[in-house]
Amino acid sequence: MELSFIIVNWNTKALLLQCLDSIRETVVDIGYEIWVVDNASTDGSAEAVQAHDPGVHLLRNEVNLGFAAANNQAFSRMAGRYAILLNSDARLTPGAARILYDYMEGHPDAGMACGQLLNADGSLQRSVANFPSWVTLLGNETLLNLLLPRRYPGKRRVLGHPIEVESGIGACLILRKAAIDQIGGFDEGYFFFFEETDYAKRMWENGWKVMFVPQARIVHEQGKSVGTRADGRMLFYRSRYRYLRKWHPSTHSLLGVLIVARLLANFLLSGAGVLLTAGCVPSVRVKTAVYGKLLLWHLMGCP
Repeated sequence: MELSFIIVNWNTKALLLQCLDSIRETVVDIGYEIWVVDNASTDGSAEAVQAHDPGVHLLRNEVNLGFAAANNQAFSRMAGRYAILLNSDARLTPGAARILYDYMEGHPDAGMACGQLLNADGSLQRSVANFPSWVTLLGNETLLNLLLPRRYPGKRRVLGHPIEVESGIGACLILRKAAIDQIGGFDEGYFFFFEETDYAKRMWENGWKVMFVPQARIVHEQGKSVGTRADGRMLFYRSRYRYLRKWHPSTHSLLGVLIVARLLANFLLSGAGVLLTAGCVPSVRVKTAVYGKLLLWHLMGCP
């Protein structure tokens, strides 16, 4: 068995079935299996998978264990030499899995790789990420991408060849089973967000390379699996703080202060936008409300 596809699902039934179809339709010349780990969905996802594709290995959790723990369940059972982690809101394009597999086969020093994520209209989506640092927390992401594209690659840099990156976005990742066996599974202290960043850091720390292979293209319905509400952003901040405590133990408190300061600045700027537009732009109103809820959550000690 060469590939083990692992899909963690929570209440995205329609997207999950499309994701499964994309595997069946595009992976035609490599032996593979599919694992779906359902995190206590209430929309009939698990039953739909059983009816739609009985060949799938289905694990049903009674509670939502989060992304890291769910993937670890499949890691311990997979038969493939590689795991391809695929978000339920992602779809493979023809040849994508083959390209990732061939790259890993030809580069035994690579422990992890990601492909080029696309929006539904075919436009490029951010596919790689840098490790959180003073620069990334203080700097503007777009400006860093423009001024230092090699150090901080973004979606505006169109590449025709693979490059080393610090981390890939978790919507689609291929992991070498030998690397998983060496460094272990995901840190289950992360519920959602930053699991793949932490894992990429561990890959590099243990001598494995992390690569971006842009020829492999994956459509990603960004945000559909978690949403963009304030509670989703709270998960993001909670995971970010865990990462900083783990990898920046001596400076994580100061970095946390910088994060809150930037959040306050965003709230004030967004609030000014609401005043200037007399509250007539819904997106600005929503953004301001989310920033306000996040600030209040921080003032309450991030419960």
